[in-house]
Amino acid sequence: MAQVIEEWYKQMPIITRSYLTLSVLTTVCCALEVISPFNVYLNPTRVIKHYEIWRLITNFLYFGRLDLDFLFHMFFLGRYCKLLEETSFRGRTADFFFMLIFGGSFLTLVVICGDLSSFAAPFADILFLSNSLTFMMVYVWSKRNPFVHMSFLGLFSFTAPYLPWVLLGFSIMVGSSPWVDLLGMAAGHVYYFLEDVYPLMTGRRVLKTPHIIKALFPEEVVVVPRSQNADVGAAPQF
Repeated sequence: MAQVIEEWYKQMPIITRSYLTLSVLTTVCCALEVISPFNVYLNPTRVIKHYEIWRLITNFLYFGRLDLDFLFHMFFLGRYCKLLEETSFRGRTADFFFMLIFGGSFLTLVVICGDLSSFAAPFADILFLSNSLTFMMVYVWSKRNPFVHMSFLGLFSFTAPYLPWVLLGFSIMVGSSPWVDLLGMAAGHVYYFLEDVYPLMTGRRVLKTPHIIKALFPEEVVVVPRSQNADVGAAPQF
């Protein structure tokens, strides 16, 4: 069993493996009280006035208590991060890393603006954006794989574009705040529009991966036809 897990872990692409590892380590260290969640959550005041810049990153790495919900989010993180990196972003690790930076920046900016605004934004009190970033990846994958059939707990089937809405409905049913998922959907939709829709409409690309990021991931670009991007074997039951 240990060998199987080790092989599965080593076969993960670099961004997925790194993000999953850092998330598990951060969450476990908080559970063991090696570090405190109070030192890693997103606090706009401490970021701006006390220059605690690390909070802009660490709040994306903490997934709460070590319970079933944590395993659930690790499954989605590992699965859809891996699917995106191996299909739509195959051979384009730098572009995938830039997508995560764009999504994280968008989510952080929205929460900070909500916190600093004069009206009480319902999402301003979100302390950790890890779940929202994971939901963004789910949203982008679902939009790029519109013909993949899926099943929810074996109760009903649907195609991938409905997956974010099904998960949103499930979150509401179990009493979770919908704003975490809605922010992830908003970030995913903005990225999808700017990267996939707007260039087709205008012939211009707005999102371009900076050269400094491309220099971090030198690699041969592999062009994968959009028809092959769908993970045709992915029809999981939740």
